Parts: sequence; C-alpha cells; structure tokens
Amino acid sequence: MDIRERINKLRDEINKHNYQYYVLDAPLIPDVEYDHLLRDLQALESKHPELITADSPTQRVGAEPLAAFGTIRHELPMLSLGNAFSEDDIIAFHRRVTERLNATEVPYVAEPKLDGLAVSLRYENGILVSGATRGDGNSGEDITRNVRTIPSIPLRLLGTGTPSVLEVRGEVYMSRSGFAALNQRQRKQGEKTFVNPRNAAAGSLRQLDPKVTAQRPLAIFCYGVGVVQDYLMPQRHSEMLMRLKNWGLRVSEEYRVVNNISECIKYYNEIEAKRDILDYDIDGVVYKVDLFQQQDALGFVSRAPRWAIAYKFPAQEALTTLQAIDIQVGRTGALTPVARLKPVFVGGATITNATLHNEDEIQRKDIRVGDTVVIRRAGDVIPEVVSALRERRPADAVPFEMVTACPDCGSDVIRNKGESVVRCTGGLYCPAQRKEAIKHFASRKALDIEGLGDKLVDQLVEHQLVSNVADLYSLNRDQLMELERMGEKSADNLVKAINDSKSTTLARFLYALGIREVGEATALSLARNFGQLSTLMEASEEALLSVPDVGPVVAANIRAFFRQDHNREVIERLENEGVHWQDLTEFSQQNLPLKGKTFVITGKLDAMTRDEAKACLQALGAKVSGSVSSKTDGLVAGHDPGSKYTRATSLGVEIIDEKNLLTILNKE
Repeated sequence: MDIRERINKLRDEINKHNYQYYVLDAPLIPDVEYDHLLRDLQALESKHPELITADSPTQRVGAEPLAAFGTIRHELPMLSLGNAFSEDDIIAFHRRVTERLNATEVPYVAEPKLDGLAVSLRYENGILVSGATRGDGNSGEDITRNVRTIPSIPLRLLGTGTPSVLEVRGEVYMSRSGFAALNQRQRKQGEKTFVNPRNAAAGSLRQLDPKVTAQRPLAIFCYGVGVVQDYLMPQRHSEMLMRLKNWGLRVSEEYRVVNNISECIKYYNEIEAKRDILDYDIDGVVYKVDLFQQQDALGFVSRAPRWAIAYKFPAQEALTTLQAIDIQVGRTGALTPVARLKPVFVGGATITNATLHNEDEIQRKDIRVGDTVVIRRAGDVIPEVVSALRERRPADAVPFEMVTACPDCGSDVIRNKGESVVRCTGGLYCPAQRKEAIKHFASRKALDIEGLGDKLVDQLVEHQLVSNVADLYSLNRDQLMELERMGEKSADNLVKAINDSKSTTLARFLYALGIREVGEATALSLARNFGQLSTLMEASEEALLSVPDVGPVVAANIRAFFRQDHNREVIERLENEGVHWQDLTEFSQQNLPLKGKTFVITGKLDAMTRDEAKACLQALGAKVSGSVSSKTDGLVAGHDPGSKYTRATSLGVEIIDEKNLLTILNKE
C-alpha cells in the first residue's frame, strides 16, 4: 500500500468514527484509539504536505450536523485543541509558546477537561437567544430549545453592563450520580440504558422533543467566549471566567492560574488524583495562555489554537479480545461472571480480567466469548467490560450461559425472582463461603461462641484446621495454641466456649445456618411452626408459605439449602458432635404456653445471657419487649435491674427472678 492509499484509508476510517461519535452519539472505539488514528494521519501529512486536502479530518473539527435540526453558523469557529500525552509533550508545548513570545515564563489558566458535548450559547442584550453544538467547527446544530431546559444555563444574564452580544463556549455534561439515576429509571421503564455519561449527555441534548431533555440531569461548565460586541474585554482569560461567573454562568471551581511549567505539571497530578472523586467525567486538563494579547500573538494552526493544549490522562478505555468467561464465587455465595481478556494496557495498568457484573448485563450488552470488547478502568475501580463491537464479531463467538452448579463446591445455584444475582446454595460447605459461614455461625445472635472473632476464624481456615462449622467441635487446645497470639488460657477458654455453644435453641440454630433471607424473626417463626429440624428439612413449599414472615423467595431459599447433600452432612455432623436443642413438638402454633404474654428482661442473669433468655421465651410464644408498660405481663429481673425494675414495681407488673424464669422455661 503506497502513502496516498494509506492516508486515504485513515481519512475514511476517521470520518466514519467522527460520524459515529459526533452525529449518532454511538462511538465504536475508545477515545485513545481515535487519538492514535488521528496522530498517525497527522504524522503522515506532516511528512507529505503535498497530500493534504481541504476535507482531511486534520483540517476540520467533528462532522456535519444532524439534518433533523436547523443549523447555526459560528461567527468565530469552535476549534478543537491539540493533545499532549506526556510531560515531554507539555514541556515541548511550553517551549514553543515561550519561544514564539520571546518570554521566559508564561501564565496559563488550567482547568479540567470535561468529557461532554461542546456547545455555544449566544446572548443578546443579556437574553439567551440561541444554542448550538460544535458541529464541524464552522456551524452546528440548533439546540436552542433544548439548552433552555438546562437549569445551570441562565436565560438572562445577571447584573448590568453586559455585552450587547456574547457567545459563551462551554461543555454540557451529565454528572455520574445523575447518570446512575437515569439508567436506573430507564431500566425500570424497560427502555434503553446509556453506556456512559458522555453518551447520555449527547443523546439527551439532541432530543427533538425538549420535554425529554428537560427530564435529563444535564449541567454545563463554561470555559470561554466567542464573539463579544460592545464590551471592553479584560486582559486575561482568568478575568473573563470571573466575569462569566458574575453574570450567572457556571465555570469550573477547579480552574487555576499556573505561572510556569512546574505548576502546570503539579496541577495535572493534583487533578488526576481527584479524578475518581469528582461527580463528573474528565479525561485530562486544559492549559490556555492567560493573557489575551499573548493569545493573539500566538494565533492558530489549521484546526487548533497555538495558545492552548489538552494534556490527556492515561486512557481509561481500550480494545481487547474476550477469551473466556469464568465464574467467581463470592464470600456470600454470589456468582459473578468474570471476563478473561487478552492482556491490554489501560488506565496505567495491564488488565487481564474484568467484571461482567451479572447474567442480565451480559445478555443486555450481548457480549460473547471471542468478541472484541471495550474495557474501561477508572483509577482503583475494578475494570469492567463496557460493550462488544458487533461489527468485529467472529463467526464462532459463543453466547454466555450461566452455570447450574457452583464451580467451587458443585452445589445447585439459585436465582430468586426479581433478583439479578445467582447464588450458590451450599452455604455450610462451599469453600468460597467458608470464612463467612463460620463467622456467622459463631456470632452472638447465632451460636454465640465467645472469643471466636474474625481474625481467629481466618487463621483456622488458613491453617486448614476448619473446613466447615462442624470442624469447630473437634478442635483441641494443642491445635489452638499453635495459632498466632493464642496462649494456653485463651485456648482453654475457646474450647470451653465451643462446648458451651452445643446447648442452644432451634431458632438460634436455624439462624446460625446462614440460610439466605432467614433472619432471627424468621428463624423463630420456623422453629415455632415446625418444632423439629427434621420436619422443617422435609417441608414442602406450601407448608413453608403458611409460616408468618415466609414468602416465595424465602421458601425457595430454605428448600434449596436443605436440598443440598453437603449441607445435610454438615448438620448431621453437628448433631453427632453434641449440638442440641429442645424440640417444640409438644407445642402447637395455636397452643404455645406463653402465647399472648409480654415480658421485659433487665439486669444480669447467671445461668444464661439475656439474648438466650429472650430466645427461650419467644420459643414458648412470648413477646419480649424493650420497655415496661401497663401491658407488660412480667419483668425478668437479674442482678442490678435499674430503672425498669422501679417502673415495673410502680405499675404492679409481676417481678420474675432467675429461679422462677428457669422454672417457666422447664430448665430446672
């Protein structure tokens, strides 16, 4: 291929992407790839200036405006900016500026480069009369009716003494929070969601119906002026920004005057560090010579001013190949599809994996193994697959199908109605959920194993002493003393706490199993209704749905949990190790001995904790309240009962000591 053909091919490709990006708001490639194409063309034309033509993408900005809108011609062209991608590029820019001006230092205005849609607003005698997109730089689409709906664009300038004509240049964008809310609303309404805030802003601004635009969370930052008539301009760009702000126009609070190249680079580093906490997308910073006199002296090249440049951040998007989709099991059993990628450098790091979120997102984006995909990485955020390029899809690309069994333990997976997450049902057995299952099992409201904290659980699992909760009851002091910060006394105390936990209630045990959506109240309802664990484990969906607090989702979770042989084996081992409770088969739901009675517990008990006493009373049908009233049937009073005892006495509420409590509970 000769040079002419190569240049023509580059021009055709760039023109296609200009049309996709500026006109259709549906870019096919990330910005970094577009920048590469443009720089390649610029380099070739620089070496062969005789081949430059008037219609080359290097000689104009953007693409033709949409025919659906009217056209507004810019009296002063809206030019693009040259790009810098490294400190060397910025130093070279500064050197060119100072050499042309014959100056040692030059002040610049530095501000974030927003990733939105450039617009021009025209005010006549302080009244907004028109708005236009950048278009091809010379003329743009007439979006006057739409910009009027944006709250941050004033319809009338504030104050007096404004120019008779003022053209304001700015960037319309959508905040990240607004973008998230918009997509959530679109999903609920069954409508198309947007890929990123820039596309959402551009699509919203180009609505033929301004009522639609008005419903979108758009905003603007103004960064400069075009035509100004009947007004004495200030000497500096920074002063002009202050005037715009005083007239009620929104300018970036992040802009700053920097006086030398060191301050330019420092500003870049500071804004890059803030990039991920800003509520709007930026892709670099812009430097503009501050003094208008110096701007005039520097002038323009064909498509950009010599007095300004954009210093781009490392690319956050790139193209690569999706080689496989693996399933990762999280600590709570959630199954997440993970993209395995051909390594690609993006956002300052080499990326080989990226999240695909869930099955629904994969289907919505129509992502298949073998696709060329757009990868996005923003700072420390986990890389994600944004979209697939369908026009590059190979014939053998494979659609995604979610697994039906957990890849870590082989248990069934379940997806509840109305949820997007698929989960493993092997909660007591699955290696991925091991630590969380043990921590929950030992927690205060479950089996309450005192001294078995998170760090100790981590050590037990990492030293392969415990693979599931049943293994806790086989631990001995010698094994425990080998762990970090575990002395003889601590080991003895933990062994005792584990043994003490063997005596529990059915409700606590059910809660300790960690069945999804089965909290304390639901566990108590299940214990009261079924009385025995064996009955509950074999319960039909119909029987489960008859229990208060149990709906279709909870019933499905319970049945799925007990359907797994792995879970049943762990439960059998727990019972063999001596974990036990009092069955409630002698009581029916309609004939619980304490049903309808309300108790309050106060003070310290000797034989059990207050939580244990509460669970025992509830198991017999009682309601346990936190405050004493005239409707209280009894106050369980331990040591140091406090003000609740005084109030109960004044109201004539029966006082129950610990001995009488144990009698009521049939524990003595």
